[in-house]
Amino acid sequence: MVQTPAKSLTLEEFLRLPETKPASEYIGGQIIQKPMPQGKHSVVQGELTPAINTELKSKRLGRAFPELRCTFGGRSIVPDVSVFTWDRIPRDANGEVANTFQIAPDWMIEILSPDQSPTKVIKNILHCIDYQTQMGWLIDPDEKVVFVYFADRTIRFFDVPEQLLPVPSFASNIQLTVQTLFGWLSE
Repeated sequence: MVQTPAKSLTLEEFLRLPETKPASEYIGGQIIQKPMPQGKHSVVQGELTPAINTELKSKRLGRAFPELRCTFGGRSIVPDVSVFTWDRIPRDANGEVANTFQIAPDWMIEILSPDQSPTKVIKNILHCIDYQTQMGWLIDPDEKVVFVYFADRTIRFFDVPEQLLPVPSFASNIQLTVQTLFGWLSE
């Protein structure tokens, strides 16, 4: 849902507003509220985040964050899963994970909800790639397909159950097939 304020807001003004549930994003001067996640979206997000962290976090290669606000390049977006390499995770003065991420994720993952505009999601993925994101995934649980956006802006789709899904080079130890990803919906 697009919320157009009476006067246009700057990014800084948007960031001072209280958070909404579900999250709102700031894109092109507009506030756009993400749709409320439904069952399939929640299952894929809930299984995928720990699956990535199991392979990356213990080896200090990276970390996956669900629903993390990322503000960069004039936008403030909330990907379903944002993955950062370990050395790029913003830290505060205590060495803890910072609350504010003002950089693009290294790997950005979106899970399409039934009422969500694929165009808006694709634009966010391409915006991330413009700001050094290595790879973007667009997962469509209803169609059982994953569109993979590479850093060079090539796009491939994966819908054959046995296909191994490509991952960024820092996550090369993650071996996930289309069947495994969508199999979570039947568990």
